[in-house]
Amino acid sequence: MVLSRRWSMFLVLVGVWTWAIWPRFAVAIWNDARAWSTGEIGRGSPTSFLWVHALLIVGSLAIGTAVGLLGVRGWRAARRDRP
Repeated sequence: MVLSRRWSMFLVLVGVWTWAIWPRFAVAIWNDARAWSTGEIGRGSPTSFLWVHALLIVGSLAIGTAVGLLGVRGWRAARRDRP
């Protein structure tokens, strides 16, 4: 299957968007008092709040990377197949 160039670009943009948004969210979660057992940022042990959000962030970055790479491959294939 060959993706159109438009769909390929959309997938690349989704990958870029993922990497633009999720790292900032990770910083916000890290700096949230609910992420730490003592209620002080960076002190005490991580809570389930931090672990759940860390899992979501890592999963989203992995999916975003995969989608972006598929977009790049689709873009290259569409360019190669053009007459």
